[in-house]
Amino acid sequence: MTGAPVREALDSAVDALAAAGIDEPRLDAELLLGGAMGCERSALVADGGAEVPAPAGRAFGEMVRRRLRREPVAYILGRKGFRRLELAVDPRVLIPRPETELLVELALELRPARVLDVGTGSGAIALAVADELPEAEVTATDTSPSALEVARANAERLGLSQHVRFVEGTLPDEGDGFDLILANLPYVAGRDWPSLQPEVTKYEPREALLAGPDGLDAYRALIPECAPRLSRYAEQMRGALAVEVGEGQGSAVAELMRCAGLGEVETRRDLAGIERVVIGRSVKPGA
Repeated sequence: MTGAPVREALDSAVDALAAAGIDEPRLDAELLLGGAMGCERSALVADGGAEVPAPAGRAFGEMVRRRLRREPVAYILGRKGFRRLELAVDPRVLIPRPETELLVELALELRPARVLDVGTGSGAIALAVADELPEAEVTATDTSPSALEVARANAERLGLSQHVRFVEGTLPDEGDGFDLILANLPYVAGRDWPSLQPEVTKYEPREALLAGPDGLDAYRALIPECAPRLSRYAEQMRGALAVEVGEGQGSAVAELMRCAGLGEVETRRDLAGIERVVIGRSVKPGA
């Protein structure tokens, strides 16, 4: 690929990736070559006859070899876009998914004063909320010290360190009063693990994915503890807990919320029509 035209380098990589069973070989090849050359995909498409510089060609070749081993593109490039942010990611944290944006959209809808992001990972949810709702007080927790290192570094690089407080653990020590608690915790069932793509099983942190035989262990532990931590004082807005769930888990998680005393439980679907977010609200005083 060294010294070859962009179009030829891309075609060669696409053929190799397609033969390896990669789902979107053209997209991946363009992202990787853009990363190697330090340019956007659009520039590659616009000038397919340009020559790939030798250093970029060697870097691209190594990137393609990593992708052939099914390493995710985001880890190879070391970054992933999420809403308006570009986050640094590596195998210490999950790669942010588009469906997780539903949690951020809920925050924008409710406009809470105090937000808690449980299991922040790369910091995607907390940092996006802080970026798009700067008046909110945002706290982010994670039980993984290495994940918090990534999240804090992202906050620093994005200029959001003063807007998000990071705490190791699950729930902070202070009492109730969060207007909105958001959580994207492990929800993969043990029985489903063998059927997942190798990009997930070989590279992403297992402890951030698996949650018992049915995938609900993390939420069984979290929801009863969160319910008392929600704001109950505002007539116009009660505290809300919103969690991301896997396909087919919506009704079970909704029942966990009802059993914890949360009212007005609802689910929201992602663009694929899957029930992806479950929301429960604290009960008004005297209700």
